[in-house]
Amino acid sequence: MTLSEDALERLADVVALQPTKNAELQERWDMDSGSEVHSYLESELGEYYYRNEDSLICATPEAAKLVEDEGLIEGGTEDGTVHVPELQAVVLEVIAGPEQEPQSVVSVLEDLRGAGHDPDVDEVRNALGNLTDKGLLERIRTTVPTFRLAVERDELEVSVLDG
Repeated sequence: MTLSEDALERLADVVALQPTKNAELQERWDMDSGSEVHSYLESELGEYYYRNEDSLICATPEAAKLVEDEGLIEGGTEDGTVHVPELQAVVLEVIAGPEQEPQSVVSVLEDLRGAGHDPDVDEVRNALGNLTDKGLLERIRTTVPTFRLAVERDELEVSVLDG
């Protein structure tokens, strides 16, 4: 199956953001609904993605190799680099480390604003959820969900996705 340039770029997004959700791709691809994302995945990228046991979208090993060969992502995520949107990269900079007290969504929002960023609370909540799904954050269930890094900060190499 030969992919168009647009399909290759979108496949690179799937590789970089995996595991991901329809909503994250919907925002990234400027689509109107999660259904539109699903239809696109099925019609254009059907043999290059799958859903994991949590129903999150993941790229096949063939997809990762294809986008690496095309020069769209260097080394995929196998080189230890995490490819994330800008807000997620900033969250990783400000959030509590693995041995620190976990932070609530509001606490992370306050730290982001203190660092000169001004996302709304829903954007922060989504970023925290996506980073947790990627295994980079640990969610601690208390009365209010709190978060902290699941890995040591110096073991984390982050690359901000364009777009």
